[in-house]
Amino acid sequence: MQLKRGCRLWWVAALAVAIDRICKVAVTRAMALSPARTVLPGVLSWAYTQNRGVAFGLLSGAAVLPLLTLALIVLLLVYLLRRPKAGAALRTGLWLIVGGGLGNLYDRLAYGYVIDFIRLDFINFAIFNPADVFVCAGAVLVAIAVLLEDRRKAHG
Repeated sequence: MQLKRGCRLWWVAALAVAIDRICKVAVTRAMALSPARTVLPGVLSWAYTQNRGVAFGLLSGAAVLPLLTLALIVLLLVYLLRRPKAGAALRTGLWLIVGGGLGNLYDRLAYGYVIDFIRLDFINFAIFNPADVFVCAGAVLVAIAVLLEDRRKAHG
């Protein structure tokens, strides 16, 4: 029963991976002739890049990146399976992180780099992809869940 509850939200990760793959395949095909395309002028563009590092290109070319990504995913899965009574928000956030991690891990294993293409034109920020969005959204959700749980325990 505990295993079943810990895995209950697996579909969140599966959906994140599917959305990430569909977007990356569509953008890669659409941008075969042009590496940049404006979507909303001054707000959003597609700018195809091959990220061989982690966030912001750090550790570019490090052969250990797929192993680190896999290790982190396994640790999150172990936590999810061992803590089935964790709140739904915490579990959802962790499954989002797993899904985003799997999306980028697929790229690293299949291509040797991660496909990034989302560029925010109104701010000087890194180019990213849907998997990155899922990882960040999951991390925010986990942080909120932990803070709310701490607050609940403090106020008994």
